[in-house]
Amino acid sequence: MALLQANKDLISVGMKEFNILLNQQVFDHPLIAEEDLVVIVNDWVNMYINYYRQRVTGEKQEQDRALQELQQELRTLANPFLARYRAFLKSLEESNRAVPSS
Repeated sequence: MALLQANKDLISVGMKEFNILLNQQVFDHPLIAEEDLVVIVNDWVNMYINYYRQRVTGEKQEQDRALQELQQELRTLANPFLARYRAFLKSLEESNRAVPSS
């Protein structure tokens, strides 16, 4: 069963907005643990799902499918963001090891 066009459009808008949110994040001090950032990103995904839950159309099954697809797409967008944060933390660890202590 294909998604309704209105739901496809909502998913597209949600993905664009979520991507904007991710791109606005600046990795800086104070640092947070990677695990904590995962929790934050999961909270963001849930917030978007709850927001769009009220906007999807169609029968319950169509709505559930649209929300499931949106959740999957948001998690797909979040994975590279989390990988960049992991790389950022790793680069900080490496630079801290490279600095000799006096």
